[in-house]
Parts: sequence; structure tokens; C-alpha cells
Amino acid sequence: MGIKERIISIMDESAYQPLIIEELMKLIELSVNEKEELQKILEEMINEGQAIKTRKKRYALPEKMGLVVGRLQGNARGFGFIIPDKKEIEDVFIPADFMNGAMNKDRVIARINSVNTQTSKSEGEIIRILERANEEIVGTFERQRNFGFVIPDDARINMDIYVSKKDSLKIKDGYKVVCKITRWPEGRRNPEGIITEIIGHADDAKTGILSIIRKFNLKLDFPSDVMGEIKDIPEKISEEEILRRTDLREVKMITIDGADAKDLDDAISIERLKNGNYKLGVHIADVTHYVKEGTKLDTEALDRATSTYLVDRVVPMLPKKLSNGVCSLNPQIDRLTLSVIMVVNEKGEVKSHEIVESVININKRMVYEDVSNILENDDKELEKKYKDLVSDFKLMEELSLILRKRRENRGAIDFDFPESKVILDEEGVPIEVKKYERRIANRIIEEFMLLCNETVAEQYYWMNAPFVYRIHEDPSLEKIEEFNKFISNLGYSLKGLANGIHPKVLQNLLKKVSGKKEEAVVNMLMLRSLKKAKYAVKSTGHFGLAAEYYSHFTSPIRRYPDLAIHRIIKAYINNKATDKWVNNMRTKVVSISEQASMKEREAVEAERETVDLKKAEYMQSKIGETFDGIISGVTSFGIFVELENTIEGLIRLSSLIDDYYIYNHDSRNLIGERTRKQYKMGDIVKITVSSVNVLQKEINFTLLDSANSTVKRTKD
Repeated sequence: MGIKERIISIMDESAYQPLIIEELMKLIELSVNEKEELQKILEEMINEGQAIKTRKKRYALPEKMGLVVGRLQGNARGFGFIIPDKKEIEDVFIPADFMNGAMNKDRVIARINSVNTQTSKSEGEIIRILERANEEIVGTFERQRNFGFVIPDDARINMDIYVSKKDSLKIKDGYKVVCKITRWPEGRRNPEGIITEIIGHADDAKTGILSIIRKFNLKLDFPSDVMGEIKDIPEKISEEEILRRTDLREVKMITIDGADAKDLDDAISIERLKNGNYKLGVHIADVTHYVKEGTKLDTEALDRATSTYLVDRVVPMLPKKLSNGVCSLNPQIDRLTLSVIMVVNEKGEVKSHEIVESVININKRMVYEDVSNILENDDKELEKKYKDLVSDFKLMEELSLILRKRRENRGAIDFDFPESKVILDEEGVPIEVKKYERRIANRIIEEFMLLCNETVAEQYYWMNAPFVYRIHEDPSLEKIEEFNKFISNLGYSLKGLANGIHPKVLQNLLKKVSGKKEEAVVNMLMLRSLKKAKYAVKSTGHFGLAAEYYSHFTSPIRRYPDLAIHRIIKAYINNKATDKWVNNMRTKVVSISEQASMKEREAVEAERETVDLKKAEYMQSKIGETFDGIISGVTSFGIFVELENTIEGLIRLSSLIDDYYIYNHDSRNLIGERTRKQYKMGDIVKITVSSVNVLQKEINFTLLDSANSTVKRTKD
């Protein structure tokens, strides 16, 4: 145990009292000559928020002093929440007057000022900013007579950035810019900055996406030293490499992906054995053969940690030469893979499996739509075109339905929310927004990847290997009880919550509400009651999948955790997992898990923002038009309505002029004080698109003739 670990261990003891440095030296048995080293370690701990130094020069852990260290999550209304580093500590509310110059995503220390004894909710004040997160801010420039200011795109930064007249002479009003902070906010003083980059006019169709790319620091290009490393990667696989691998080039296999996908990282083979079992092969691109540990390419891949799929482009984790080239499982070309070959019985149980380094050659590249049309619609033309594969498709469907049934039986929760597909023209202007269909071919691939990911995770769990797991923690009892309180208003209830909740209970509820008017609201609020999945080094299970062991193994082209566990698996396959290697890898997987979880959250947020932006642009041309929609949310300030094409807009409470409406938090509905008219989630309404704010990605609706009550009830 190092000095820092010993200090933390001592300070964490219940009997510990804050000590001066000399007292600490005696306690951890350091000599006078080691005082300088101890001072450096303590200073480092203070800078990282791991320790606190009091005014009397005594040292202690922050939590022992009533302090919390974590990330600040800002809010457009000025207040914020601290998401603590220590996961066992609840979030802390920070009122606007106690933000003390901190901004969204800053790493901070806060003092707890009060705790609500009934709810255990804490309220505090930021006393120190450890790390600034917003060195540069993307926003819209607005000119005044003697100065300018930048309105941040990030609504959670509720302060405009002041730009002096001399620093803004060349900047035109209404342009999207990047602003570098030169002076941080203090008290009520706004931050100050200088313009370092002009992105384009806010009304330009391409500017919005570029602004989001800059806001999330997504890197469109790869550094020259990274590109230099890959320029000599051969397109052809050497005979020597083929000879040392399991040769599966004669095995019939296919890929099934979206029509526009270019980074194909999974292939499937299937056959029925004589005893009735299924032999399922999941063959995943062997990215680690090309991305060597410790290279500049590997460092860059970890820094990105994921490919980000924006509405108009992909920002890849790996350069295109790899992601769309030598790693992609294109047809009729020899490719290197890591294959998981499973024997599955008629109950969907994996009776045996092996993981091998392999070489494959894909027979056909299929798309979801064609396979689905063959299986769902008996498309004769497609059946003729792919006659050699139709029996395989049917066998895949048969096995996938068995696997799905098995997952359902153990309690896996399947939220079938419609995804959006935004169609753009060549100029980046949205011309159509529609639901993205999740059909049988999509579900086949989902089931096979889920099975593969579970199989790999379970094997390496029992091997006690250093690993990156995909976990989904059990929901907090508080959130589930709040959800239960709401559904009781709809005539439903969750039983036996005292000892936690099993996913099967939630799955059964989803089945009960399926097809009913409250289905959308129950699905949405249930999802919000659950925690977010993340990467971790300890396998604590996946609540949503009702799986004891789970990992991400099947997408190493676009996710670093998958690449990392491929590297681990290959070390064990090739007998290179020495004790020294294992100890080193146990440290590495901690930082990999944290980095991947953080980057995944950012990528999801960026992807959602680009979709919301293009939806707003699309609806700008629909102002004045009328649509039918379903109430998807009810709040104290208005009603959210979702249209058939997945676009959501807000009917502001102030626009309901036929009555004074009161919001009921428990039942999540609005009730007219005089008429007793109600607006609930799941109700069908007719709306008019009244206004759109593209910059804020906001769409506003007006309820058509609210005085005459156009609200309809969907059938139970």
C-alpha cells in the first residue's frame, strides 16, 4: 500500500480527528527526511479533492468535514446539483445564490448547509472550484453599442459571456462563435472572454451541427502522428497470420446492418446440429490486431472512447482506413475476427462455447429491410435473389425467438420506444422525419449480440480476469416508490417493494399497460425511475436485461470497452496473461471504464442535440399547420405532445385560456379549476404548430380551440 492509500485509509477511520502534518508523519511512520514527499502528496490530494486542509493546517477527508466533492450539473434557472464522486452520497442541491461563480460541469467542493430530515435531501454552497470544465464556450454572438456578448448554446450555463468592443469588432451579430474564457465569473459578475473561432451564421443549415460538434469537442480529424502510424497497415492478411488462426473462410456467414452502415463489425453463422441444437457463430472484427496497446492510435481511440453518430455524419473512434476499411467485415474479402461459437439448445441455453482468433470471408452483406421483408412478408423476389440464404434466415429467426422468450421468462425489460429517423437533403436541410422501424432482422441481431455479450462476460467473471463489464444497477427504492405512487392513480401497483424490486415485476407491468392509453406514460416514467447503464470493473449484474453477467464485446470498431476486452481475451488465449500483466491490467480497466462511461454520456447527448436541432428546423416550415398528437408529458408549466413522426412540442400553460389549470404532481395531470377538464398523458389532442426557436431547439404548439375541448381519450 502506497503512502497516499495509507493516508486515505487512516483518515477514513471513524476515530480519526484532523491532524497536522507532523502528527500524520508519526501515524504512518515516516522519517523527517520524508516530510517533503508527504507534503507533495497531501498537496496533490487537496488539488484533486481527495483531502481538505483546515485553517489550522489540519488534514482530513472532505466527507468527514461535511463537504462533498463532485461535478456540478447546472440548470438554466441558475441553480445546480453536485453529482458526488462517491456514488454512495446523494446529489446535493445548490441554490443560485450559492453557486459562487461555478459553471456547468465544473468539478467543485461544496459545504452542506442543511439536510431535510424527511427526504434526506441535502442543500449546500460551493466553496471551491477544483477544475474548470468550460475553457471554451460555443454560443451566439450579440452586439451592443459598446461591447458584445455570447449567449451559450448550453442552456445549463445561464450566464452570458462579456466580450469587449475591441475584441468583437470583426464579429457580426447573430453568428455562432467559439469564445475562450479569459476571466471566470465571480459572485454576480459575468465571465469575460474573447472570440477564437467563427463557426457561421446561426441560420445556416450546416452551422447548427458544427456548433454542436464544437460544443462537445468532437474531433472530426485525426492527428497527423496517428495517421502516420496507420499509413503502412497492409490491406491483405499475411499467410503467417492466417496459419496461426482458426480458418472459418469456408463457413457460410453474413452481416446484417443498416443500408448506410460502413463500419461492419459483426457477422453471423448458424446451423442446426443433428441433435436439434443450434450452432451459432458470432464473429467480431479483430480490431486489436491493428490497434496495438500503447500506440498513439490506441491513445487517441481511448480519448474518443466511442464513435458518435450525429444526424448527418459519424465522428468515428478510429480512422476510416480501419473503421470502414481493413477492420470492417466487408463481403468477399478475408478478414480477421474474434469468434464466439456457441452451441445453444431448444431452451436458449448455451451448452458449450469457445472463443477463438479466426479468419473469415463473408458470403453476403445483408440489410435489415431485405431480411425483414423475406421473413415478415414472404417477399418472393427477395427470396429468389437470396435463395441460398433463406433457410439460414428462418433458422436465425427461430433461434432469436427462443432467446427472446428465455429473456422474457427471466424478467428482462424491453422498452420499445420509437426512434427517430431524420432525412436530410444534400445541403443538410431536413426534408422528412419518421419513425425508425425495429423489425425482425433488427431483433435477430440484438438477440445474438446479447447472448454473445453475456457468454463472454460470464466466462471471464469465473476466470477472475481483469475485465470491463457493462452493468445496470438496481433502481433506488425512493425512485421506485415514487413511480409506484403515480401508477396507483392509474389502477396499478408494484408489490413487495420492501426488499427491492425484481425486473420481472416491471416487465409484467409493461405487459398490462400494452396497447392502453397510459402505455406511453408508464413506459417513460418507468425508464426515468431506473439508473443509467455504465461500464465497471466489478460485475454487479444488469438489471434491465435481468442478466447476472454482461459486457460489451461485439462492437470494437466503435466502442473502446469492446476493444479493451478483446485485448484481454487474446492475452489469455495466447498465454500472455502473466501475474505482472494481470496486475497492470486491473489498474487500466478502472480508468477505461470511467473514460468510456463519461464519453458515452457525452456522445448520447450530442447525438440527441443534433436530432432535436433538425426536428426544430423541420417544424419551422410547418408553422400554422395542424396535427394530431398524443400527450407525452404534463408539467406545472405546460403539456408536451408527441406527433406520429416522433417530434415533440410544448403547449404552454399560459396558452390554455378557457380555464385556470392546476397541476397535480401525484397524478401528473392538469385539472381545470372551473370546468374540471383534465389533461393526462396518453390523451389524444389536435394541435397547431405556433412557433419554433431553432437556436434553443424548442417547438411550441397551441391546443386547437381549447375553449371547445378537443381532447379525446384513447380506448382502453
